[in-house]
Amino acid sequence: MPPSVVLCLAFQSLGVVYGDLGTSPLYVFKSTFANGGVRNEDDIIGALSLIIYTLTIIPLIKYVFIVLRANDNGEGGSFALYSLLCRYCNISALPNQHPSDAELTTYVVDNARRKTWIQRKLESSVLAQQVLLVIVLFGTCMVIGDGILTPSISVLSAVVGIKAASSSLDTNLVTGISCVILVILFSVQRFGTAKISVLFAPIFLVWFLSLACIGCYNIIKWEKSIFLAFNPLQIVHFFRRNGRQGWEHLGGIVLCMTGTEALFADLGHFSCRSIQIVFTSLVYPCLFLTYLGQAAYLVEHMEDVNDPFYSSLPSSIYWPIFVLATISAMIASQAMISATFSIVKQATALGCFPRVKVVHTSNNVAGQVYIPEINWILMVLCLCVTAGFRDTDQIGNAYGIAVVMVMIVTTLLMTLVIIIIWRKHFLLALLFLVVFASIEGIYVSAVLFKTTQGGWVPLVISVVFGTVMGTWHYGTLKRYQYEMQHKVSVGWLLGLGPSLGLVRVPGIGLMYTDLAHGVPPLFSHFITNLPAIHSTVVFVCVKYLPVNTVPQDERFLIRRIGSRAYSMYRCAARYGYIDLHKKDDNFEQLLIQSLISFVEIESMRESSGRESMAASWTPDQQPMEEATVPTTSTITPNRLQLQRMLRLHSLMGGGNSVGDGYSTQYSQTASNSVEMSANQECSIPNLSVNGSNSSSSPHPQDEVAFLNACKDAGVVYILGNNIVKARKDAGFFKKLVINYMYTFLRRISRDSSVVLNIPHECLLHVGMVYYV
Repeated sequence: MPPSVVLCLAFQSLGVVYGDLGTSPLYVFKSTFANGGVRNEDDIIGALSLIIYTLTIIPLIKYVFIVLRANDNGEGGSFALYSLLCRYCNISALPNQHPSDAELTTYVVDNARRKTWIQRKLESSVLAQQVLLVIVLFGTCMVIGDGILTPSISVLSAVVGIKAASSSLDTNLVTGISCVILVILFSVQRFGTAKISVLFAPIFLVWFLSLACIGCYNIIKWEKSIFLAFNPLQIVHFFRRNGRQGWEHLGGIVLCMTGTEALFADLGHFSCRSIQIVFTSLVYPCLFLTYLGQAAYLVEHMEDVNDPFYSSLPSSIYWPIFVLATISAMIASQAMISATFSIVKQATALGCFPRVKVVHTSNNVAGQVYIPEINWILMVLCLCVTAGFRDTDQIGNAYGIAVVMVMIVTTLLMTLVIIIIWRKHFLLALLFLVVFASIEGIYVSAVLFKTTQGGWVPLVISVVFGTVMGTWHYGTLKRYQYEMQHKVSVGWLLGLGPSLGLVRVPGIGLMYTDLAHGVPPLFSHFITNLPAIHSTVVFVCVKYLPVNTVPQDERFLIRRIGSRAYSMYRCAARYGYIDLHKKDDNFEQLLIQSLISFVEIESMRESSGRESMAASWTPDQQPMEEATVPTTSTITPNRLQLQRMLRLHSLMGGGNSVGDGYSTQYSQTASNSVEMSANQECSIPNLSVNGSNSSSSPHPQDEVAFLNACKDAGVVYILGNNIVKARKDAGFFKKLVINYMYTFLRRISRDSSVVLNIPHECLLHVGMVYYV
């Protein structure tokens, strides 16, 4: 990436990534000494020492220098780490992998043949895979909780400055103003991260420089003894003096690193280098100075511990800084709101969150997205938290739990990344785990102590969203397993002959399925109830891979089902977790063009004497020389039932028996509706019983012309409108989850046709009941 682009992204990141970290000076000291107050000035020095080393160890060393390097091709967050582990350990949220997926240019797996013992354990143990997924979902829920609490505490901490200037103002007024600001904040999210960051970045640059100047002013004017805080022994003395109360103070100290996870979660909106540059050169020094300045003021004015930020301001700049702080608090919320959008998008792509509308807000940066449903849910919950607590102390207690829990999840995932992906020594990974998990574990013990004082909020949020995500993933997995167990045998399908015993009407039928292998049960259900199918059938599997993106020229994987006479194909449309189906993608045109390219390449390989690609894409299908079309004497009972049903509807005469001929010719019923001109070479030449050409190999232009004629006749999208129910012999828990919870989530989520941007006038729904 050119240096000019890096610097531009670095400047824009000021308006999105660092807002939460930048506004933490508004409430850290206040929340730290909220209960017992300050006993002596040494406690101020001890608390400052804790803040300095916490900022240095967690945000700077752990995240900026280590965690940011574990990005997945520029994407960050819990699901980015999870996708890395899935690729290297050959696991997936849904078991729809295909060997060809590993051939993608973005599917980078180093040292694939040299596997560690942890890799082998994850690959072989279903329990270990489930535990890993639960950890990731828990971290995701905490990020969402963080996105709810960040706007509440940031805006309320800034607006409370009005009350500091005039003590006669009512708390209800402060709460009301905060709620109005929150509504405005969430209302502008639809404009996108890029436009918001361009507007907010200059403001936050001024904010950080103001923090540094105010900090220097307080250091020079008040107390120089605060530099003793650089001695780590001050932390030891702090705990010796205060005992258990000092341990409780950690619940406020932890707020100095709020928003740190946004450095990693928002990585896809910018770049690793841009975030590192801004944090080390601007954010970290400015925060350092402002905490030193507040501590210097508090040493001389311990009675102002309830509002050290506004109390330490010179009176001449009070109101300008108040306005700047209020605006900055709005910007601070942007960091975790953007992170929430990113991580929900990733969770949706990997089948762990209900379908939602995802809007790309930038033509240049793929990771910049906006999700309307999540935006309004966050707004409502933020208003409830703000109006319910009306106090930053209790919101701070809740906030601390969400912040530290997310960090612990990142530490656990990073430990696996160090061993499996970076191939570092086990002792080095253990050192990383012990150092950072022990620090974060101490903070967790302190914030959990305040569960009854507001700390229950993120726990409730995580339980609710965790239930939603777990239910959706469980229901999706059961639905996929049903389709795998009831998929149509390719051998049985080929046994029906090229016409499939059906009326082959002109056009292309795109039948969507989750199956990466085999023919879905939806197909057999469709032809059983309506014994007619399009002259060209493509089974489309839209699958998301554990990569951030799939290049457009590698999007489609085409394979043929049977011989040319069947005119049936399998198409796997592969996407990364940041890719989107957009209306301007022209999916239909790209897919048909890929089909034509496949036909031409296949013909070239056959003419060069190489093995044909026909009927070789699925592991449950026999090789071409073995997958012969059976004669009439080998009709199976299922085929006899289909023939009886077709004759019952008078759509198949005795002379048009499925076993009598093998050409893709339309029946009289179909030919009456659509007639092909005599000079139009659009039929596929007859094939002999063993699947080879009866006379000579057809020219590829014949099949290409046939595909174009089918396209001109019309393209129909066939989607399953499935109802998933638990079997009658299922247990109470399974019936509750599938029949009620999963069904409710499917009802309120976006329809597949909307997510896939399928034209409504070309859509055909096929109803089917899955008993799982």
